[in-house]
Amino acid sequence: MKIENKPDFDPAICCEAYYRMLLIRRFEERVIELVNANQIAGVTHEYIGEEAIAVGTCSMLRPDDVITSTHRGHGHIIAKGGDVRRMMAELFGRVTGYNRGKGGSMHIADLSLGIYGANGIVAAGVPIAAGAAFVAKIRRTGAVAVAYFGDGGANQGVLHESMNLAGIWKLPVIFVCENNQYAVSTPSSYATAGPGICERAAGYGFPGYGVDGMDVEQVMLAAREAVARARGGEGPSLLECRAYRFQGHFTAERALQLKYRTSEEIEHWRGLDPIAQWGRRLEECGILGPDERTKIDRNIELLLEEAVKYARESEWPPAEEALTDMYVTTYPDLPVRGYTWNAD
Repeated sequence: MKIENKPDFDPAICCEAYYRMLLIRRFEERVIELVNANQIAGVTHEYIGEEAIAVGTCSMLRPDDVITSTHRGHGHIIAKGGDVRRMMAELFGRVTGYNRGKGGSMHIADLSLGIYGANGIVAAGVPIAAGAAFVAKIRRTGAVAVAYFGDGGANQGVLHESMNLAGIWKLPVIFVCENNQYAVSTPSSYATAGPGICERAAGYGFPGYGVDGMDVEQVMLAAREAVARARGGEGPSLLECRAYRFQGHFTAERALQLKYRTSEEIEHWRGLDPIAQWGRRLEECGILGPDERTKIDRNIELLLEEAVKYARESEWPPAEEALTDMYVTTYPDLPVRGYTWNAD
C-alpha cells in the first residue's frame, strides 16, 4: 500500500472532506434533476466542480466561526454543516425550509451554525463578514469570518472597501475568491486587470495566496495558515482558489443555448475533478478503501432521498404569512442620545 503521498491531515478530517465534497456534488446533481422536472421552481446556480474550496476552507473552521455566501452557495452551507433536509425544503418553497420557503436558493442562512446567509447581490456578503470579524475582534472571542465571492465579485468596489478596512483594523477575516474563470459568460482573464486577484492583497497590507482550488488538501493548507493568522491577531488574508464550474452559470443556461466555453476546455477541467482526485489519493494511502467509499455513496443517496421526501411532504407557507418577516412592523422604545425611538 502506498503511503509516501499521505495527506498532511488527520485521517478523520480527510474522510470527512471526501464525504462533504461528495454530498455537495450529489445534492447539486439532484437539484438539477428536480429543476428540470419542474419540481423546484425557477433556476439555481450549481457548485459542481468547486467542492474542494468550500470543504477545504470550512474544514479548518470552528462552529462559532462565521461564513457569508454567494448566489452559488449550496456548497458553502453544506460544508459548514447545514441540514440538507431544510435546504431542500427551502428550494421546494416549503415552510420547513431554512427561510420558511420564502428565501429560496440564494438566501439560505443558519445563524446557529455561523452561516450568515447566501446573497444574490455580487460580493454583498463581504462587508457582512467584515462586520462579523469586527465583532469577534472587539469581543475577543477568537472567532474568524470567511467571505466567499467569485472572480466577478473581485471587481466590486465593496470588496475593496472591506479589504481596506480589514487591513487597517487587522480584522480576523479571510477573503476567499472562488475564481471559476467566468463571471456568467465573461472570462476573468478579460475582466480583471493586473497579474492576478490574489496579488491585490498586498495593496491592503496583508498576504494573498494563489491556491489550486481543485485540490482540497491545497485549500486546507492555505486555509489553515490563514485561520491561524486571523486567530493570532495578525489580520486578514486573501485566498484566490482557481477552479472551474462543470455546469453552466445556472440551470437555464442549456435552454438558452449559451456558447462561451469549448467542449475541450470543459473536458480538460473535468479531468481535474476534485472528488475523483481526492478519492484516489485516500485509497492509495490506505485511508479510505473501496468498501468505505461504497458505504459513503449509499449513505448519501439515502440522506438525499430522505431530504426530497421531507421537502415534498412539508406544508406550503400559509397565505396569511406572506408579509411575515418581510418588514419590521414594531420597534421597542429605544433611547438614543437622550431621545426615545417610537414606532408610532
